[in-house]
Amino acid sequence: MATPNHLGNHDHRSKELPQVLVLEPPPIMKFYGDQFLNDFQLLKAWESPLPLDQFLSIHAQSVKALLTPGRYPLTRNILQLIPSLQLVVTTSAGLNHIDLPEFQRRGIAIASAGDVYSEDVADMAVGLLINVLRKISAADRYVRKGLWDTKAEFPLGSKLCSKRVGIVGLGSIGQEVAKRLQAFGCRVMYTSRNKKPFVSYPYYSNVLELAADSDVLIICCGLTEQTRHMINKDVMLALGKEGVVINIGRGAIIDEKELVQCLVQRELAGAGLDVFENEPHVPRELLAMDNVVLSPHRAVHTPESLTAMCEHVKGNLEAFFSNKPLLSPVMNI
Repeated sequence: MATPNHLGNHDHRSKELPQVLVLEPPPIMKFYGDQFLNDFQLLKAWESPLPLDQFLSIHAQSVKALLTPGRYPLTRNILQLIPSLQLVVTTSAGLNHIDLPEFQRRGIAIASAGDVYSEDVADMAVGLLINVLRKISAADRYVRKGLWDTKAEFPLGSKLCSKRVGIVGLGSIGQEVAKRLQAFGCRVMYTSRNKKPFVSYPYYSNVLELAADSDVLIICCGLTEQTRHMINKDVMLALGKEGVVINIGRGAIIDEKELVQCLVQRELAGAGLDVFENEPHVPRELLAMDNVVLSPHRAVHTPESLTAMCEHVKGNLEAFFSNKPLLSPVMNI
């Protein structure tokens, strides 16, 4: 006779917990489950047999917080279905999935990933660069194919020290990249929306001029209408035949078709890409190039970063439901 009463208490407790809408499972849940959010009632849209609009209509007047990994676009159409929404917590390093003007108009707060991923993404950027320059992945394939004992000589790589590296976007990730490259003896330069008064790196207001003075471009900025295809053919040609492009930002910041053409025509020396314009599709030409290193959008994902993100998400939700300042507000109106 105790079981029904126990279940009833559990159901009653769930109804008292703050509700958090989750449209799709973020990577932290895929790796670690949702136990870290036991203090919240999670409304998991993907587990409901109802169409999304019907599922949202059930909670339209009650749900105040939404957790998103960044793949599902949060547009005006979605927001109209949940007018009670007051907060979005995103586990994505970027914000291009969020209609920022509409959020601002509605007064919906956004808690970002902050700098949780910055060190891991910077590690990946430098790793991709070293891999491209020293041909590490290509050398690995060379050995595995049994080519070492043939007469074919493996081509020489290039040293990292003394390279002129242009960083596109000197936010928290870009700053971590710069710090690492300085330790390697690189000359760091950058372009960003504004000149950073707290750094001594040379600033370029124009990405084309930055490319012309660089051996390497590392893309660290977010994707906006202003940065979409910012790295175009002119920028790549300015970088030159010995130039290398590294992208750990968003795929569409580079004009991918032009990137492929520049690589095919040897107008660039190589590329290291963690992101692509139409993920998970990767242009087949890139798959055959030994001077290109590819990664499946995993720069942010390490056990350490995901564990930290669990605490970060929990902390932002606890702050919101306790009427305290968010840990990483993008806008709080």
